[in-house]
Amino acid sequence: MLNQYRILSLFCFAGILTAVAVIADEPAAQKSLEQFNSLIGEWRGIGQPRRGSNAGAWKQTGKWVWDFSNDGVALQYEVTDGQLEQTGRLTFDPETSLYLLDMTTPDGQARKYQGDLVDDKLTLESSPDTEGTAHRITLTLLNENRTLVLHEQKEASQQRFFRVAEIGYTRAGVRLAKPGGGQPECIVTGGAGTIEVTYKGKTYYVCCSGCKQAFEDDPEGIIAEALKRRNQQQSKDN
Repeated sequence: MLNQYRILSLFCFAGILTAVAVIADEPAAQKSLEQFNSLIGEWRGIGQPRRGSNAGAWKQTGKWVWDFSNDGVALQYEVTDGQLEQTGRLTFDPETSLYLLDMTTPDGQARKYQGDLVDDKLTLESSPDTEGTAHRITLTLLNENRTLVLHEQKEASQQRFFRVAEIGYTRAGVRLAKPGGGQPECIVTGGAGTIEVTYKGKTYYVCCSGCKQAFEDDPEGIIAEALKRRNQQQSKDN
């Protein structure tokens, strides 16, 4: 009986350590994903199989939001009328320092990618599928209103990746403010705040529906974390 209690205690302790590790990883994951704050919002896209040619081109729209669900912090996007993507969930793994993308295609295929961010270019590759075909996505952040997404693939018999198509995105609607440019700032992520929320009679701003939900779930915690970030930034500036 004593051994059973010891084993049970070990399992409980291991569970507590795992929970603590997950909680500790969340700030690091969010900080890494905040580099993509400029993606939050709605976009108009033009897909081109061949650069500079309208042959086979198509129009699509996309929307990026923050997700703070129980699965961990992530950036989610949905594409309408796309030929290569339908949904995606971008996360960051602090243990490997890699970005992870779970993507679904318009025909229902699920793909998993991983990669890293170098000089404003996020390059993600998938493992070869059952037919030996590997896929690569390169997301280039040109500025707050322009983003490029290049899709490439490599067959089992090929040595390098070849272009499938590139989607050039332009932000839909009005221009969003740069963080620190005198415009509202998202209290959750520090990005451009475009949606008003209130707590105890005071107005704050968030950048998307995901951040709005996170604020409403724990307003005092979010406000405290934002104040901590601001104080840390002021210490660096001084």
